[in-house]
Amino acid sequence: MEVNGYTIEPGANLKGADLVMADLTGANLYRANLVMADLTGAMLARANLEGANLSGAILTGANLTGTDLTVADLTRAYLLGADLKEAELTGANFFRAYLGKADLTRTNLDTTYFGGANLAGANLTEANLTGTDLLGANLAGANLTGANLTEANLQGANLQRADLTGADLTRASLLGALLSGAALSGANFTGPDLTGALLAGAKANEDTIWPEGFDPVAAAVIFE
Repeated sequence: MEVNGYTIEPGANLKGADLVMADLTGANLYRANLVMADLTGAMLARANLEGANLSGAILTGANLTGTDLTVADLTRAYLLGADLKEAELTGANFFRAYLGKADLTRTNLDTTYFGGANLAGANLTEANLTGTDLLGANLAGANLTGANLTEANLQGANLQRADLTGADLTRASLLGALLSGAALSGANFTGPDLTGALLAGAKANEDTIWPEGFDPVAAAVIFE
């Protein structure tokens, strides 16, 4: 398969490739090298990118719906407004990736297998994570300002020092989650089960909405 003069195949070397607006729907790019590739607006729906290296790749507005990104490396990738609905992201590495306004509705970032998905330091400002499976995910230091985490599974997730200012966590599952030092001002915790969650040193304000019966003072939350 040839696209924009590049051979699209498993293991392809597409480092720095210009694939702007390319139609790669259903393409097999298993373990391909896409480091620093420009995939702005590319169609990658249902593509196989398992194990692919997308470090530093530009995926602004790319369509990745249903795409397999299992254990893919997206370190510092730029995914502003990318559509990742129902993508398979198990074990993917999003360390310091930019996912502002990206749609990750019902994606799977479950870290049970492959050593765990990594979102440490990622920017998820205003991202849509409705119903996303983030079981045990590493979100330490991530920016989730204004993110929609309604009904997300954050059981056992590491959210230490994460910025959840104005985030919506309505009916999210936070059983055993680590929220120490997190910024929680204006966050909505209507409905979540905070049993076993650690919030010591987390910072909240009068606009933070807590689950019924939850005592933030007893949980050592700091009010600003």
